[in-house]
Amino acid sequence: MDQEVNKNIDKTIATKAYINEIRDQIIDNQANELFEDLKWIQLEDISPIKSDLFPTVLTGKGEKVLLIHGFDSCFLEYRRLTPFLKKNNKLIIPDLYGFGFCPRSSENKYGFKYLMKHLNSVLNCYSKHKPIGIIGASMGGALALELARQNPKKVNKLLLLSPAGLAGKNPKIPWPLNHFGAFFLSQAFVRKGLCRQAFADPKNSVGPAEEQIASIHLKVPGWQSSLAHFAANGGVSGCGLPKPTQPLKIIIGKYDRIVPKKEKEETKKNYNSIIEIATNSGHLPHLEEPKLVAEAWKKF
Repeated sequence: MDQEVNKNIDKTIATKAYINEIRDQIIDNQANELFEDLKWIQLEDISPIKSDLFPTVLTGKGEKVLLIHGFDSCFLEYRRLTPFLKKNNKLIIPDLYGFGFCPRSSENKYGFKYLMKHLNSVLNCYSKHKPIGIIGASMGGALALELARQNPKKVNKLLLLSPAGLAGKNPKIPWPLNHFGAFFLSQAFVRKGLCRQAFADPKNSVGPAEEQIASIHLKVPGWQSSLAHFAANGGVSGCGLPKPTQPLKIIIGKYDRIVPKKEKEETKKNYNSIIEIATNSGHLPHLEEPKLVAEAWKKF
């Protein structure tokens, strides 16, 4: 057991060392500011290794809000929205389990139920005395819905940003295809293409800073294996129904080219009356129109 603990401490140390290594290379000033608020917290009953520490940004003052990022991303996804929200809100921005800068251990497993276990632990940690709000982007929107359904007394409202994973059913990708897929996703030309596809106007919105952040977490030890394990477990899908009991609002980018057409149609069918269209956004309203998103949360 001591050897396992030491091994996982080494994983955390290696991840922290990687962050320290890249800090001076980060182009985006708002990303640097988020790193200043990064904490390493211990959560109960998440990993078989009790020494696990999980990266979470804690910033701002006021009503607590949990922000959940999307697939193969990290807390830096909220770098442009944070300045608008932290004046009146205590923001909690974790890296999802097995994503971002989370230390990966060979003993751990990854998939939907493990993501939910982690998020439930985060929620339990920060909603002990009062329910909190949740903002979820892309896959984080699907996770936010499920978290709200599981915790009707701990979550008071939800805002979903171009949510993904609300409809359909993802197949479980078997070995070795899951590892081939993760390897393919690590290629520079693929990352660049996906980054550009996510924005409404990539010619004017995507530069070295955006491309850097889209790939900044790929060298965290265990990135490929955790992503492959996630794919083998079927990822996240079919989370749109039943509707949660809490107040809910959805913002969808007009030029979203990431969420499949059928899924967007299903989401509009189920939630049409509470959907707002971000007319200048693609898949990332919180990056392309952060002020609009912040105003929607404030009025909501």
